[in-house]
Amino acid sequence: METSLIITVFALFLLFLVIYFLVRMIRIVPQSQTLVVERLGKYLKTLDAGLHLIIPVIDRVRARVDMREQVVPFRPQPVITEDNVVVSIDTVIYYQVTDPRRATYEIADYIVAIEQLTVTTLRNVIGTMDLEQTLTSRDQINGQLRGVLDQATGQWGIRVNRVELKAIDPPPSIQKAMEQQMRAERDKRAAILTAQGVRESEILRAEGEKQAEILQAEGDAKAAVTRAEGEAEAIRQVFQSIHANNADPQLLAYKYVEMLPELANGEGSKVFVIPGELSTALQHITEGFRGNNGLS
Repeated sequence: METSLIITVFALFLLFLVIYFLVRMIRIVPQSQTLVVERLGKYLKTLDAGLHLIIPVIDRVRARVDMREQVVPFRPQPVITEDNVVVSIDTVIYYQVTDPRRATYEIADYIVAIEQLTVTTLRNVIGTMDLEQTLTSRDQINGQLRGVLDQATGQWGIRVNRVELKAIDPPPSIQKAMEQQMRAERDKRAAILTAQGVRESEILRAEGEKQAEILQAEGDAKAAVTRAEGEAEAIRQVFQSIHANNADPQLLAYKYVEMLPELANGEGSKVFVIPGELSTALQHITEGFRGNNGLS
């Protein structure tokens, strides 16, 4: 009885060992991950995505490495510019593991190493720029950081894809001065735009008045010419009517004298032209007056 119990317990123990070893032998690696496997403490191989078998106890998984691009934000770092202004810079690193073996064995903690290298490089780059250049040269700073980091982390099996400066914060006193300067620049631009608008408005108004005066003068000139032509035509028709009816010389002279005030009042009359008929008519009037005096 006791013997059978011992055999049963031993069989169960062997079954447990077999199941344990089978479970430990089978390794399923998810997509985008890799397993670094050691045998007796020495690197053996790197397991990619899929089903794999290893030897329990002898082999062990040293590290599980994510091959996707990783985003690591670093805490803000105080950096001194060339003109001795302390700015706080917040950075974000986008990196990707390209060699799991080197990332496991070449560096103890590559996240901490990348952060410290970023801070050191950032201080070196910002130290050669003044505050204004620092605030306006983000792309240049990102490019220099990426170049230094990618070169240094390449030996660790890591590629730095991008480096972004999330924020560059000057001291509060500098921020206040910058806000005042920006407000003054906005006020200056507003005053310039207002002055330009007033100037253009005055120019347009002056041009409009000039065109109105020109048009008014042209209209007055045309009206004067039209009136003068009408008066001349009226006088011509009166003279033609008198001549057409064979008027008496004394009547003709009288009509000529009657038309003289209209000739004088005409707006286009600057020079008086006395026709020959008028001289003859005046002569007839004079003779008539003499004849009447003789009769009396």
